[in-house]
Amino acid sequence: MTLQQKQQLTLDWPVRPAMGREDFMVAACNEDAVGWIDRWPDWPAPALVLYGPTASGKTHLAHVWQQQANALWADGPEDTRLHGHIIARGAVCLDINGGVDDETALFHLYNHARDHGGTILLTGQAPASAWNLSLADLGSRLNAAPNVGLLLPDDALLGALLVKLFADRQLEVDPSVLNYLLSRMERSFAAAGDMVDRLDKAALAAGRAVTVPFARQVLEQMPPD
Repeated sequence: MTLQQKQQLTLDWPVRPAMGREDFMVAACNEDAVGWIDRWPDWPAPALVLYGPTASGKTHLAHVWQQQANALWADGPEDTRLHGHIIARGAVCLDINGGVDDETALFHLYNHARDHGGTILLTGQAPASAWNLSLADLGSRLNAAPNVGLLLPDDALLGALLVKLFADRQLEVDPSVLNYLLSRMERSFAAAGDMVDRLDKAALAAGRAVTVPFARQVLEQMPPD
């Protein structure tokens, strides 16, 4: 079978990342955030803001908390299920990466959680102070709540992340491949995900294992930043 034929047979199979607590890698860049998640329900406020750059582990850590707190995951504070859920089960997780569309709804949800002993985990790329909230009372409440960030990874965590990402795709690579990639890639979680995705698809299309020579070939074909 030719390379062209192999590429035509390549399918974009779904990847199921491991999202359990045991799969989350703790390091200096995220240990403060992990500490706060583990501290629940002993939070000093009804809400906690978890922030960090794209692919920094926010979603994974939020899923860990969701399972731990039996929380409802929602796209926005205007979701009609949330108030009843807080009364019944006590915990809600909201993704604020796209901004707060309904500040009044979030304000009422915060107060509802406070009045009923509930908790809200909000995830975003920046702390609440950078959300440009126009509702002053909401801003003061969220700024007073714990705002904890996840930082960019060091080499040890980035290497462990590469191993996990390859494992999520049922790929085992030699440590020499990891060292090669670490010395040449952008120092971010997002770059690690993109690198593994490119190598996985290229290896599947070519019918080859991910080796240092193959990784070098793929990297040389990548467009410059």
